[in-house]
This record gives sequence, C-alpha cells and structure tokens, in this order.
Amino acid sequence: MKSLQWFLVTIIMTQGLIWGTVRAQTKEVTGDLTYSEFLQKVQSKEIKSIEIDHDGRGAKVTLQNNKKLTVELPSRANSGALIQTLRQNQVDIAVLPPRSNTSSGRLWITIGIPILFVLFLILMLRRLSNAPGGPMQTLNFGRSRARFSPESKTGVIFDDVAGVETAKEELQEVVSFLKERERFDKVGAKIPRGVLLVGPPGTGKTLLARAIAGEAGVPFFSLSGSEFVEMFVGVGASRVRDLFARAKENAPCLIFIDEIDAVGRQRGSGLGGGNDEREQTLNQLLSEMDGFQTNAGVIVLAATNRPDVLDAALLRPGRFDRQIVVDYPDYKGRLDILKVHARNKKLDEQVSLENIARRTPGFAGADLANLLNEAAILTARRRKEAITDLEIDDAIDRVTIGLSLKPLLDSVKKRLIAYHEVGHALLQTLLENAFLMDKITIIPRNGGIGGFVKPLPTEDYSPGFMTQASLLDDITVLLGGRVAEELIFGYDEVTVGASGDIEQITQRARQMVTMFGMSDLGLLALERPNGGMFLGRDFMPVTEYSEAVASQIDRQVRQIVRFCYDRAHSILSANLPLMHHLVEVLIEKETIEGEEFRQIVAQFTPLPQKKLEYART
Repeated sequence: MKSLQWFLVTIIMTQGLIWGTVRAQTKEVTGDLTYSEFLQKVQSKEIKSIEIDHDGRGAKVTLQNNKKLTVELPSRANSGALIQTLRQNQVDIAVLPPRSNTSSGRLWITIGIPILFVLFLILMLRRLSNAPGGPMQTLNFGRSRARFSPESKTGVIFDDVAGVETAKEELQEVVSFLKERERFDKVGAKIPRGVLLVGPPGTGKTLLARAIAGEAGVPFFSLSGSEFVEMFVGVGASRVRDLFARAKENAPCLIFIDEIDAVGRQRGSGLGGGNDEREQTLNQLLSEMDGFQTNAGVIVLAATNRPDVLDAALLRPGRFDRQIVVDYPDYKGRLDILKVHARNKKLDEQVSLENIARRTPGFAGADLANLLNEAAILTARRRKEAITDLEIDDAIDRVTIGLSLKPLLDSVKKRLIAYHEVGHALLQTLLENAFLMDKITIIPRNGGIGGFVKPLPTEDYSPGFMTQASLLDDITVLLGGRVAEELIFGYDEVTVGASGDIEQITQRARQMVTMFGMSDLGLLALERPNGGMFLGRDFMPVTEYSEAVASQIDRQVRQIVRFCYDRAHSILSANLPLMHHLVEVLIEKETIEGEEFRQIVAQFTPLPQKKLEYART
C-alpha cells in the first residue's frame, strides 16, 4: 500500500510540474479590451507598448501604469493602418515569435505522462512479485497453486475412515514406506511412484488421501487437476515443474491430485481433444512422474471417478503403478460409517444403526453422512430432543426420492395413482427375481412424482452380475403400472405416468439384445456404450451392423417387451381382488411398509420362497 501511495504522489507531482512549466511559459494576462476601446486608448496615448502575436490575431497591451491587457485584432487587411496609428501615438511595437515552448509542453503532457506511468508500473510489478508473500504473487502464473502442509496437519487418520478396509490395507504400504524407507531399500523393494484411487463419487477417496498424510506425518501437497490449466499457454506445464521441484525439496512427501481426469484425459481424441495447453500439461506430468529425472521419496496420489477417460500413458507401470478401487461399502462398512457420523448426533434409544445400514445398500459414505444430517435437521425442525426412526425414514426418502408434499385428497387422481403403484408393488412382491420392496406410498414428491414404490436391493446386488431372469423380472415390474391402469380404467383412459417406465424398459430390452447377448441374435456385441464425444470418445456413434440386422434388433426388442407385458397382464389379472384390497388400504394409510404389504399379499396368495428367506434376514 505504501508503494502504491508513493506511486500516486509521484504521478500528481510530475503532472503538476509539467503543467506549471507550461503555464509559466504561456502565462495568460488578466483583462480584455475590445478593439474600439483599444483604438480609443491609443488615441489618448494611454498605451505604452504592444506585443503582437506572430499570426497578427491578438496582442498584449501594456498601459502607462504598467497594467497588461489583451485585445483581439481584426484581419491583416487593416494591419498596415494599425501600425501607422501606433507609430503616430509613440507606442512601442513588438512581434512575438511562434510559441514553440508551448507545443513542447503539450507534447510532454500527451506522451510523457503515459511513458512515466508504464515505466513506474513495470518497476513496481517487478519489485512486488519478487518480494516473498507480496500482494502480486498471484500474478506469478507459473508457480504451483498446491496447498502445502509441512507437518501434514490434516486432522484425519485411518481410524476416522470407515467402510473401505481393503483400500486402507493397500495404502498402509505407502505409509510404511514413508515412515520406514530404509527397511524397503535394504531388500531392494521399490514403492509405487503413483497410486490412483478409483471409485464412485462420495466413497471417500479424498478422505483416504488425507488419512495417509495424517498417518505418515510427512509434508503434504494437495490440489485439484483443474488448477494446472489456465488460459495462458505453458502455464500448466510450468506449474507441474514447480510442484515437483518443491516436492523434491521436501522429500519424502506426498502429492495429492484430486479429479485428475481434468488434466489427464486421453490426448488427441474426441471433440475438443486437441487442446494444446492441456496436452502440454499432461506431457509434463508424465515426464515428471517417470522421466530422466528421479523423484525419490515423492509419491503421487490421485483420485478420479472416470478412469475410463484417462490417458493410457498415465496408467502404465512406473507412473500410476497401483490402482485401488474405493467402491460402495457393504453392510459392515455402512455400519462402521454410520457409527463414525453418529458420534455427534443425539439418537433415540430405539434407533438401530444396524437397521439403517441394512436399509441403505448402494449408499456411499457421503450419502450416509448426508442421511444422518438430514435426520438431525428434521429433528430440530420438529422440536424433538433426539433423532427417532420417523426422522430416519423421512430422511432416507428425502435423500433418495425427494421432499414430500401435501397428500392428495381422495379423488379419481389419487385412486389412479394408487392402482398404478400397487401394480408395480404387487409384481415386485410376487416375482421371484425382483428386488424386495421396502415401501409403497402415494404421497407426492418434488419433481412431479405422484407416488413411488421403493425397492430394496439385496446385499450382493451388482449391475455387472444381473441375470437374464432378473432383467426380465425388472422389465415386468416396470410394466406393472401401465398394465394396472389398462385393467382397471381401460386402454382409452391410460395416462402418461408410465412414460419414464417405458423409457427404462426400452433401454434395458435393447441392451439385452445388442450388448448382453440375451436374444435369438446370439452372442454378439452389436452396440457399445457411448462415452461422449467430449470425453475422448468417438465424435459420432458407430453402427456396426446392417439395416437388416437393425430390423432384427427392433423385432427382438419388441418380443422381449411383449413377453414381459403378457406376464404382467396375466399375474395382475389373476390377482384383481387382491389389487382392489391393497388399493383401499393404500388410500387409507397413504404409505405401506414392505413387511406389512407382504403380509397382506400372503393372505391371498403364497409368496416366492426366495423372497420369504431374504425378508427374514
């Protein structure tokens, strides 16, 4: 601030000096005469001398009392007569030369001040940028923006991370190497130079990196992949060099790059894949991790949820030697995570964390933390002393489905929604390979949701291990709402409420034909997932089959959907009395839990043995 003040004072003083010089050289006198008054004073001999401008358009007049005035003269046509009159009245006459000094002063004002300003600004920028901690350090674009913790005060250790035991075991080797490096060097063991944490969002990748630094007690550099790349060419590569130079000075240490896919995406492919600045940054990162220079004692940790878009050179041995999958936690992992996040929550004695963990398969650690936080918010809003099962149930629905709205009045619309949802729920209960139902409700939610049936995936559920029977049952359940509307209200009275179901049905049936080899076309992968043209994938989807095969694909998709439709129609037609009873109960209660729903269904028809066994667990 002091330098800036001196800069402003200098500019003002310089400008004042220049203006003062010019004003001194071109000082204007006070007082003006008309030409008539001027001639009258000449005749009365009141004028002592006159200085005529070089262009003859004006003059400075000095009176006998030494007072100075100015006068504007007429055109040069009368200049000769004026000179003669002045001589007759004994007036001293002088002609002023051109004002060259005034022009030079104005030139200084126009050009000199900007030049002085630029020179002074350059001097100040150099001085401030070289000063440690100066205010202009942010303009030093080539410096890395990594946040540095010399003593690794992350506040997180492995005990604070739950639900990822396998990943913690593998990362323990990294901690051991940083603490006891000599033990590995004696036997010739080399620790991986880079460790890539891969997993869905919210599973704890960043938290694991902080825990490693906290356990090892070594310097810790952390930054995001997007912080490397700027609009200026070469800045990203310069920041990579600066980051590794600082890391070598503090070795052994850890470098953590979050969301590395922002800078490590595949080079030279896909729309927008030719960004030279991003590719230069990636090339520099590849060189620093495994190039001519050694980075002994520097371990690079990175996290991403899109490993499929990373460049192959980044994943090879010598760079990211080890990829650790941080997946969704299992039941035990969810229970451990809930225990961690429930430490500062006041739970009612009736609340069972085991029950919550059993009801939340597929939840990541961040989802579970958000679940307990939402339950605490609802508890405070309802002015309760502790979190109860009701708040837990509402929080689960709010996280998974959305915020509940006011219930509908008993009307045709409410009854139609009830039949639609009962159609889904009844098929989900009676089909052996469908998911167990958690609850059914006709209380509307945000986003135009009139009601929903919430499934409860089994603990061993994985999208990569779904069987053909499970896929067919899934499509049949999705058709249950539309079929129920047709059976009760007629084909002409069906609504658009099943549009989302139909979209999912078409997608899954097509995947069975073109990707999973579950049709009469055989074991052929006729299509592949579209990775997106902005993620290093093809600009346009490539069709790998003829029009004749495309016609067969459409026919097979329709056959699968028709088969599932006939199944849904047959099951619901055979259980119409049960449907009517369930709708009446649902309209009265508006929400039915899964266990109560299954008990009602068991009174009319036997349940699949597989469903009964899982429900007991």
